[in-house]
Amino acid sequence: MKTIIKASLVAALALSGVQASSLGAKLSSLEAELADLKKQVKKQNKKLNKVKAHDAGDNIKWGVDLRTSIDSINYDMADGSDHGKNDLMGLRLWLNMEYAPDNNNVFKGQLSMNKAFGADFASPSNRTFSLGGQFDWTGNEALTDNSLKVRQAYWLYLGEKFLGADIPWTFSLGRRPSTNGFLANLRDDDAAASPLGHVINVEFDGLSSKLDLSNITGVPGMSIKLCMGKGSTNAQPLFESATPYANGDASGLEDIDLAGFIFEPYNDGQFITKATWFRAYDLPGQDMNPDGSATEFRQYGDIQGAALSVLVDGLTEDGFLADTKVFGSFAWSKTLPNSGSAMLGSTESETGTSYWVGAQVPVTEKGTFGVEFNHGSEYWRPFTYSEDTMIGSKIAARGDAIEAYFNYDLTDALSAQVRYTNIDYDYTGSNGFFGNFSGNVMKIDDIKAGADMFAAAMADGSIATMPAEQQQALGMAAAMAPQIVESAQDLRFYLRYRF
Repeated sequence: MKTIIKASLVAALALSGVQASSLGAKLSSLEAELADLKKQVKKQNKKLNKVKAHDAGDNIKWGVDLRTSIDSINYDMADGSDHGKNDLMGLRLWLNMEYAPDNNNVFKGQLSMNKAFGADFASPSNRTFSLGGQFDWTGNEALTDNSLKVRQAYWLYLGEKFLGADIPWTFSLGRRPSTNGFLANLRDDDAAASPLGHVINVEFDGLSSKLDLSNITGVPGMSIKLCMGKGSTNAQPLFESATPYANGDASGLEDIDLAGFIFEPYNDGQFITKATWFRAYDLPGQDMNPDGSATEFRQYGDIQGAALSVLVDGLTEDGFLADTKVFGSFAWSKTLPNSGSAMLGSTESETGTSYWVGAQVPVTEKGTFGVEFNHGSEYWRPFTYSEDTMIGSKIAARGDAIEAYFNYDLTDALSAQVRYTNIDYDYTGSNGFFGNFSGNVMKIDDIKAGADMFAAAMADGSIATMPAEQQQALGMAAAMAPQIVESAQDLRFYLRYRF
């Protein structure tokens, strides 16, 4: 019996040894296969990461800004009449694009739609200048139709050292952001675009290059930027002449060009100072025919402009005033008429000035109240045709304008605004061009007095005994009074969704 048990144990042990040896071989084989699979997965992950990085770099980052507004507008005319609309509804869509293939190059773009509810204002016959035709200044700011247009499209280069010096620099070319600039951006809680809003607020094609001088001067934020661009071209469209894209004939307008600079003397994020100077060449306008109609557009001369703007972003380090903003700005313009031409009704070089002050105060955790006031002199002339009010540019007013607004953040992406703008004009031509038809400077009180005298003289018959020149002057005042805006008001409410 013992012999049988011993034999069985020997057989079992032998069999176990064989099985253990086989199992060990299998485990070794599995471990080898697992190691090989790990290598393959690692390689695949590397390739996948490269694909993801490539795809992420190739994809444009999109953002949406959708604003629905309703405006109640009113115009008080010099003859005592008024015009307006209580329920002007608008829908503005901005599709924002950005793509950075590397650390030095950035593409930025913005597609835009801006239309009135229930209307299409983009009639070809009206696209001379008001809707972005011959003068491409307000193509995305005026209410047009439901088509998408390019509002911005430019390439930006970010350099680390300029000519080997410790001067970060940039260069940009294309349809640049040139509306809603510094200070003009505050009421809508937008980032400031390139120009100073006191003198430039129009869509523009051009270039800019900025040198950051803070490292070499030790002054926080000191920089200087060169800006150049075109306000129009006289190149002939395809099929309009036998020589497409060549210069137009002598009766056409020449190119309109602009050049200037923006200088930041100091900017530490709390105290921000900016100064600018520009010159615009060969500016357009119209004269008046003997029958009172406008002549064709032609060019009258150049204009210079400058501004100094200061923003204090926080009056104290802590407390209520830490989020309070106050600002002030002074601007200047000077006409340079061509020989034999009159700009803004004068053959002389005329100077205009403007000042602009404002404050923005947080009144709740999510709400901000702002108030602004600006005044413009007799010959004040900025390029603010695209300023965001339905009644024209308040900054361009030859007179006084006051504006108050309340912004409230409903959610992280949704905000609301109530805004009221009132403009009182002292002189005509605030929103006109540079000739003597829409841009002419005339005192509105004189026009009203002349119209009243004409009406009284017609009523009592004394008009017949007046000299012909006086009759003509009073008659012209009476004809002009219904066309002259003496004051304008815009009450706006909007909902704005952006991310």
